[in-house]
Amino acid sequence: MLATIERMEILDTADELSQMILQSEVVEYYRKCLYKMQNNEETQRKVRRFTKMKDLYEEVQRFGRYHPDYKTVMKEIREVKREMDLDDHVAEFRRAENELQDLLDEVSHLIGHSVSTNVKVPSGNPFFSSGGGSCGGGCGSGGSCSCSA
Repeated sequence: MLATIERMEILDTADELSQMILQSEVVEYYRKCLYKMQNNEETQRKVRRFTKMKDLYEEVQRFGRYHPDYKTVMKEIREVKREMDLDDHVAEFRRAENELQDLLDEVSHLIGHSVSTNVKVPSGNPFFSSGGGSCGGGCGSGGSCSCSA
C-alpha cells in the first residue's frame, strides 16, 4: 500500500513538471514558430516541394548510381533542401525545436542523475551525454550506435 501511495506521489509530481514545461516560454516560442511555419504559404510550398523530392530521392536510392536519374535527383534534392532550410520560418522553427530539445535533455539529465550518475540518459546534446546513454549523441541523432535520425 505504501509503495502505491509513493508511486502516485511521484506520478503527480511528474504531471506538475510536465505542466510547468508546457507553460514555459520555450514551449510557447516553439508553438509560435510552428504556427508561423505551418501557416506561411511560401514556406509550405518549399516544404511540399522538398517532401515530393524526398520521395523521388528515396526511390532513386533503392537503385543507387544505377538509376538513370541518379545525378539529377541528387543535385535537385540538395538544392530543394537548401532552399527549404534557408527559409526564415523553417530556420526559426528549427532553433525553437533545438531550444525545446535542450530543455528536455536537461530535465532528463537532472532526473536521471539525481537517482545515480550511472543512470543512462538518452540525449541529443553532447554536453549531457558524458556518462549517459550508450549512444554517442543520443539515439535520435543517428549517433555512434548507428540508429537513424
